[in-house]
Amino acid sequence: MMKPSAGLLLFRRVNEELEVFLVHPGGPFWTKKDAGAWSIPKGEYSKEESALNAAKREFREETGLSVDGEFIPLGEVKQSRGKIVTAWALEQDVDPSLVRSNVFTMEYPPKSGVKREFPEVDKAAWFSLALAVKKMHPGQYEFLRRLTTHLERSSGASHYRPAKLEDMVGC
Repeated sequence: MMKPSAGLLLFRRVNEELEVFLVHPGGPFWTKKDAGAWSIPKGEYSKEESALNAAKREFREETGLSVDGEFIPLGEVKQSRGKIVTAWALEQDVDPSLVRSNVFTMEYPPKSGVKREFPEVDKAAWFSLALAVKKMHPGQYEFLRRLTTHLERSSGASHYRPAKLEDMVGC
């Protein structure tokens, strides 16, 4: 059985536009992958840890940054391979140039006997919703929809959702 994952979807408003913070996985497998490779900072946790604490811990491990504030629950989604991801949104601006990820060790090249270290996250960036849909793992699109729905309901404004978000993500 797969361990559940938890993560944080940071967002900010720039000139009335909504942007989300995503990370790109490090390591040799992901080096040349871009579209569909980016993700919210997230990771696995055990039943001894709460999902929200795990999401904050994973964010800190993958970015080197600590965040706090009013977390907006976005619920869970089941990704195509069965992994359950629970996420929270948080309105907070962070500088992607300050991201410093933890590292992992693996044999690379395969069967070479050489162990190398790679960052768990090799880059981070802010994206408009339209661009985030092109960059992020398709199994996480639902979090964008839930975030924009929440913001519409809480502000009474529909300008946070691009007219075609549902078309872009197949919602």
